[in-house]
Amino acid sequence: MRHKKILFVLTSASQLGNTGHKTGAYLSEITHAYDEFARWNFDVDVISPLGGEVPLDGVKMDDPINATWMNDEEFLSKIENTMKPWQVTGKDYGVIYFAGGHGAMFDFPENLQLQKLTTEIFENNGVVSAVCHGAAGLVNVRLSSGAYLVKGHEVASFTNEEEETVGMEKAVPFLLQSKLEERGAHHTSSPRFSPHVVKSGRLVTGQNPASTTNLARAVMEVLDFIDEGRSVPEQNWCEWRAPL
Repeated sequence: MRHKKILFVLTSASQLGNTGHKTGAYLSEITHAYDEFARWNFDVDVISPLGGEVPLDGVKMDDPINATWMNDEEFLSKIENTMKPWQVTGKDYGVIYFAGGHGAMFDFPENLQLQKLTTEIFENNGVVSAVCHGAAGLVNVRLSSGAYLVKGHEVASFTNEEEETVGMEKAVPFLLQSKLEERGAHHTSSPRFSPHVVKSGRLVTGQNPASTTNLARAVMEVLDFIDEGRSVPEQNWCEWRAPL
């Protein structure tokens, strides 16, 4: 598994529906995950629904990790020249990672190519991961059996309460927490805007931007299990303990 690459998925949506407000991929949800994977010498490819340069939101340069990677030529080239989903093949990747930002709510859910890639990676013993609004990329993903990928899994995402707190509950096409629950997922959360990550088998999800670093580390833990030939616990690993 370690020889396989990680596939980042970023939104191409620069407008928040028809509100006239700008949006995009939330920068720290890209850089903080990228930073962790870079420490482990993983190769990362980046795609977006439309390809090319992705719009960015939350560009806070007082964040040292943001500042580091926004001054890295290779990183900048990847987010300014993203590939389209049809240009990559799922078998080449051990992990798919959906970064958030409100834009993801508009162009992730109905993208059939992203759904196909996600299913292919998951059914090839890969890890599917998402943080915050990135989980919008999971709501319509079905397995070969026809079941929704998230059905029966514990998941985390930006919560209804958090959406209401930032005043975006009317701007988004649906409430992400509610949609995941409709798909049969068991949604879990921490107090608003605090870190929360759930590992449910090979599905790893995080609640909000503050969860990104821990999510990337959780993905690494899952990969370690797979590399060692161990069975990945199906329930939330935060509650899982090795048998005595």
